[in-house]
Amino acid sequence: MLDVSRLRVLRAVVAKGSIRAAAAALDYTPSAVSQQLAALQRETGLRLVDRVGRGVEPTAAGRALAAESEALFRELSRLDGLARDLREGRTGSLSIGYFASAGAAWLPDVVAVLRREFPELRLDLRWTEVLDDPSTDLDVNVFVERRDVAPSSAVIVYPLIDDPYVVVVRRDDPLAARRSVPLAELAGRPWIDNDLSHGACREVVLAACAEVGFSPRFSVEMRDYRTAIPFVASGMGVTVLPRLALGELPSDLVARPVVEPTPVRRISVAVRSSVAGHAAVVRTVELLRAAVGAPQRSPAGLTA
Repeated sequence: MLDVSRLRVLRAVVAKGSIRAAAAALDYTPSAVSQQLAALQRETGLRLVDRVGRGVEPTAAGRALAAESEALFRELSRLDGLARDLREGRTGSLSIGYFASAGAAWLPDVVAVLRREFPELRLDLRWTEVLDDPSTDLDVNVFVERRDVAPSSAVIVYPLIDDPYVVVVRRDDPLAARRSVPLAELAGRPWIDNDLSHGACREVVLAACAEVGFSPRFSVEMRDYRTAIPFVASGMGVTVLPRLALGELPSDLVARPVVEPTPVRRISVAVRSSVAGHAAVVRTVELLRAAVGAPQRSPAGLTA
């Protein structure tokens, strides 16, 4: 078992670049830092630093061990916060991850109920849209499932809603007169991009387009739905986005369902297995599922 205090010293040396700076940050003496490093090297059987002149330089092994310890120290920090909450009589903390359109649509009401029913609960809301994969250090995470990516074994996944896509066009566009628009008919149109280049939501649209034999021709590349919509109003193209993200459109724009095929993003909520039985976590999942009208189905993930 590695000594956590020695790992903390190694992280400080790697981050600060020298034994003296690490000692100052940790309120240790340089000699104590050197002794801790030497002990950690014996403990691991690895050379973690090299002597360079009068200083030290972390080895590749030292940098790797320091980097991989980040998750450990995040969890220790969370446990410290939990212990502090318990000492002060609070019922604990709850971290909730979300992406923008889900946050706007559901979280205000969910948080209002949690505040009322768990007044001592400390809430930590985190925007996770820029992350590649659902984060497993969150207690609850509302996310869009990615194609061919299995859930982590550290979480339990509950389905929330299937969110179909619509196309936004100007009211004077011939497509505005349609009740729905086949996706293939958008092949020759300029598109306004509206998502992160490697985002799960963008993957849904690109996969549907590939199914009917084309790639969208993006005339303008934006990174969020609400910013893309004014570009449609200016006549620069159409934009295809999830119905949940639509909001209230300007009077000169309309949205029509996309069909043949309909792109659909699957929205789920991941719960960290270790806190799945916490009353506030259970209530959060209940509130989210009630907000979207989801049936009370069994979870789709694996327990740790």
